[in-house]
Amino acid sequence: MFEVIARVISQQGTCEAGHRVGDEFVIGQHTPCGMCSWAYCSAFPFAEVLQFGASFPWEKDDGTSLVACPDPTNPVVFELKRGKSL
Repeated sequence: MFEVIARVISQQGTCEAGHRVGDEFVIGQHTPCGMCSWAYCSAFPFAEVLQFGASFPWEKDDGTSLVACPDPTNPVVFELKRGKSL
């Protein structure tokens, strides 16, 4: 199993959770402190895949995935990246 880091790479409009470009969160089995629960729910299925060593065929880099929060008027985009082995 691997650690997965979620890093904000884009934020438009007003994020109600206050996320800004450069914010990082370690994704595990619980919502990371300070991470919007809606964003976590969007990211979790992708993070699970990365945690167990798999990758997505549509992503250009193995061990990464781009995920957006579900707010279409104030989108926050996270890059999920597989980290060290736990």
